[in-house]
Amino acid sequence: MVHRVCVVLSVLLCTVACVGPHTKPAAKPMPPAEAAPGEPASETLAEHPAEPLPPVPVPLPSTRAEEADSLKAASEEDAPVVDVRPVLVASTRESYTVSNTTIATKTDTPIQETPASIQVIPAQVIEDQKTPRLKDVLENVSGVRPNQSIGSGNRFIIRGFPDLGKTYRNGLLATSPSGFPFEMDTANIDSIEVLKGPASILYGRIEPGGMINVTTKRPLTATHGALEQQFGSYSFYRTLWDVGGAITDSKSLSVRFSGGYQNSGSFRDFNFIDRKVFNPSVTWRPTERTTLTVDVEVLKQDFRADSGIPVIGNRPAPVPISRSYGDPNTPISFTNKTHIGFNLDHAFNESWKLTNRFLSSFIDAESIWANPAPAFGNALQADGRTLNRNIFGQTSYVRTYATNLDLTGTFTVAGTQHKLLVGMDYTRAATDYGIYGNFTSGNPALAIDIFNPTYGIAPSLFTAARETTDRPGRNISVFHEQWYGLYLQDQITLWKTLHLLVGGRYDWAEVARGTAGNFDQASANVDGVTRKDSRFNPRVGLLYDLTPWLAMYGNYVTSFGANNGVSSNNQPFPPQTGKQQEVGFKADLFEHRLNATLAFYHLTRNNLVTPDLASGDPLARLVVGEQRSQGVEFDMTGRVTNALSVIGSYAYTDTKVTKDNSGLQDKRLPGVPLHGGSLWLKYDFAELSGPAKGVSVGFGAYVSGSRHGDIQNTFTLPGYVRLDGFAAYRWTIGPTRATAQVTVRNLLNHEYYENADLNSNVAPRMGVYPGAPMTVFGSLRLEY
Repeated sequence: MVHRVCVVLSVLLCTVACVGPHTKPAAKPMPPAEAAPGEPASETLAEHPAEPLPPVPVPLPSTRAEEADSLKAASEEDAPVVDVRPVLVASTRESYTVSNTTIATKTDTPIQETPASIQVIPAQVIEDQKTPRLKDVLENVSGVRPNQSIGSGNRFIIRGFPDLGKTYRNGLLATSPSGFPFEMDTANIDSIEVLKGPASILYGRIEPGGMINVTTKRPLTATHGALEQQFGSYSFYRTLWDVGGAITDSKSLSVRFSGGYQNSGSFRDFNFIDRKVFNPSVTWRPTERTTLTVDVEVLKQDFRADSGIPVIGNRPAPVPISRSYGDPNTPISFTNKTHIGFNLDHAFNESWKLTNRFLSSFIDAESIWANPAPAFGNALQADGRTLNRNIFGQTSYVRTYATNLDLTGTFTVAGTQHKLLVGMDYTRAATDYGIYGNFTSGNPALAIDIFNPTYGIAPSLFTAARETTDRPGRNISVFHEQWYGLYLQDQITLWKTLHLLVGGRYDWAEVARGTAGNFDQASANVDGVTRKDSRFNPRVGLLYDLTPWLAMYGNYVTSFGANNGVSSNNQPFPPQTGKQQEVGFKADLFEHRLNATLAFYHLTRNNLVTPDLASGDPLARLVVGEQRSQGVEFDMTGRVTNALSVIGSYAYTDTKVTKDNSGLQDKRLPGVPLHGGSLWLKYDFAELSGPAKGVSVGFGAYVSGSRHGDIQNTFTLPGYVRLDGFAAYRWTIGPTRATAQVTVRNLLNHEYYENADLNSNVAPRMGVYPGAPMTVFGSLRLEY
């Protein structure tokens, strides 16, 4: 009973101490039609106009349930560890096998029966690879590329198109719909789901490439606890904890408290991260049919912004990848966030269930750094070595509220089985954004030699920059966005082998933006720049079981995407739209231990902004642009044998601009290699006897072809192969299970580049982000 009380106290103390009121950021100096670095606007086809115009920035079927139970039992039996006495014992080890998911249909449906491309990264992959950031975990999924900017690694390119930083948490939007910066740690992540292609049918306004949904850890009835200490290269220290269980004899009330603390340096000069994550949650089961889970997540991170390295000619500058063109005197930047949400499930009977979800997210961020200037032009002087800089800063405060109500039911009509979903959702977001300093012209006193840099910017210059702006009267913006939708979906099974998915959604959306020299006036100006849109999006999917283990599928779906910001006269553009056709095969292999998907797709994104060449106005724009992505993707996840687990991917992604007025037609989209893939294998030596029975080893290869760094295709980031690996040993100390592990990333110390900044904070040619050299991590984990 004592340990239960301690768990409750821990949750309450964390909640009281870490969830505080959020305050509006100080009125710090932002632009109107133009946007400042970091202001997330829609993607435009032109990199920059004449004047710098940065873009604003139901349960398992019985047969599968029985198979799942047998797999779990096999996993527990086949994963022994070694007692130090020494007595051999068995320890539960999760495999990589995932059979069901909810992301594509909002119903608990086997992946093998869903006519869409879905990839799920389970908790065990995250645990084995020791990855603290979302960016590193998603390297295991085909067609997903990083799109990081100034140290934030939570934007991605999916099937060739940017996701604008829209990440979902337990099925609801957890970030700014306009793509303002946020951070996410893996300490509280149970799994990560990726749905490829447009997802507007169930989630509203979302980008056509796909969506990322993070499933967080929830309270369990079994008492459990874990403490882990990690340490490694570049002064990396990370502590993780996870404790919980039922706190009543009836098991009607369960709690969980997970979190982490990370303090680490970087291979990049002057950079660091200091991050704290706290995740208390409570589940109450007042009846056998009703479950309520309330959870809170608090993240506080300090870091130093980093704009990467410039390009010379058609390649990144030949300088050490550790070199920074910031300054050791740069003030600390921060990103703080709080999520507060709940999930309420009530089953009326065995067939019908009602689910209500809610999530409020508060994201407070500020970044300041010595920026290449002009940020969206060529800041490199004619000598090819002197980089013009100036001091720039930005603040953002995002409030996002999202909720939905879903009714699901199963029934049979004329011999056909139906799984029906009827739902509605509502999302509202408000953002206050301000800029200060100067991003359009350099300060001669801050110019730096990229081959022989000298540092030491006077702290007073950073202080002074906070009181100035190169956009007077336009340095503050207020964004309001909201949408709500009604959707209907039916999953129909005929003759047990044919699975039909049909559905539709109607959306009503509103976006508004006000710009001024202070927040009050910017808020007052919002109503004058408002656009309202509505749209119906259908989805049709069909899957046919060719054999008990092989199925063929196809789908057609459209999307209702992001608004394209505002024109030169401060008027909003129509929203982007998307359309996809996809066919493929799904395999359920090795007695349902491993699933694989092979997909062929054709995807277009429309209503992109291009210059209006006939107007004579350099700032005039037309909505005529179109981009296309088509390709082949392969993913597999699961266990080949009781000892061998695997997760792997391959993507062939052919992208190009198909309609444009500014000379970009037929150009390839930036940041997307033609070929890319990954393969990660883990082997547990369960068949051995003696102490070696607790050994596990893993090895992975991550491959990327060359890719263009900007939409003009003026430079190329070279392809690379990175090799990772780990070795772990498990044993017991009394009732405690222990795991010691050594993980190495980039075993061959290969020099490579992850991506270029796609006009989020600097022009692509001014901001290329290198990957880390060889890094070694050690860890010790204790659990009961």
